[in-house]
Amino acid sequence: MLIIHSYPVAVVLCVLTMICWGSWANTQKLAARAWRFELYYWDFAAGLVLTSLIAALTLGSMGHTGRTFFADLAQADWASIGWALLGGAVWNLGNLLLVAAIAVAGMAIGFPIGGGIAWVLGIVLNFILVIMEGGTNPGNSWMLFGGVAVIVLAILLSMKAYGRLASAVKKPSVKGILLSVFAGILIAFFYGLIVRSIDPAFVAGGAGKLMPLTGAFFFTLGAFLTTFLFNPFFMRHPVEGSPVRFNEYWKGSRGTHLTGLLGGAIWSIGISASFIAVGAAGPAISYALSNAAPVVAILWGVLVWKEFAQAPRGTNRLLSSMFLCYLVGLALITYSRL
Repeated sequence: MLIIHSYPVAVVLCVLTMICWGSWANTQKLAARAWRFELYYWDFAAGLVLTSLIAALTLGSMGHTGRTFFADLAQADWASIGWALLGGAVWNLGNLLLVAAIAVAGMAIGFPIGGGIAWVLGIVLNFILVIMEGGTNPGNSWMLFGGVAVIVLAILLSMKAYGRLASAVKKPSVKGILLSVFAGILIAFFYGLIVRSIDPAFVAGGAGKLMPLTGAFFFTLGAFLTTFLFNPFFMRHPVEGSPVRFNEYWKGSRGTHLTGLLGGAIWSIGISASFIAVGAAGPAISYALSNAAPVVAILWGVLVWKEFAQAPRGTNRLLSSMFLCYLVGLALITYSRL
């Protein structure tokens, strides 16, 4: 498998992950013009697992380090596979809630709140995981958690900004915020679960027997399979609008289906890049940098989709402060490892 040993290269891959994870929801916004998010998600889940399989068959079988994808499958134990599948299931439920939050509140709010909570809580959980495994944080812990504190401030600012927008357009703000919060709490746990499936020879703090891209494949497989469990519930009990019937899925155009597949592919490219980098960066730092997706999503939501065009005066100052806090938090987290 292709393995990265250089920390600067690992940071570049984590930034690629950040861009992918902050941008995939644009495909949902595009599809939403004629497509409910519950229907979009079927294609998204398919794109997710197909792309990770391609990555495992190609990048997962390149290089001279570790096992190839098929050799890894042959020696994999069920406990390791189970951790990866469980991580995919937990993330999938959280991501469905995040998609629902984006449908209700927009990218510029769903991501900063949901993604921000997942970001800070995940950093703490992965830090604890490394310590429990007998390791030490490879960097400045005070700087790492200083970055976390600044991100928490950014989350609070995003909640306040959305409250102002909701009041201006006479739209309930509680639903969008609650969906985002629950999404963030669930998503925060996925990385710690899947890291337990990874061979500790390649990821410090891991406790499993899978190569990183093999673990990523089983993670996305867990997400894909549980979509058949979770998404029908969202279709019968939508967060907005009337219930959705599955036969409506077949009425979608080819372009609409491809949009969903593209969204899943973008997210999956992100996790592949993150897992290639995790050996050099470590789980806590890799998670922290990769999950800086709210920084990217804020730009898309505010500048491209104009989600705050109807917000009252003064809201732009809140958004600017929120974005600045995210950048400062990201810088502190990045430099905590140098």
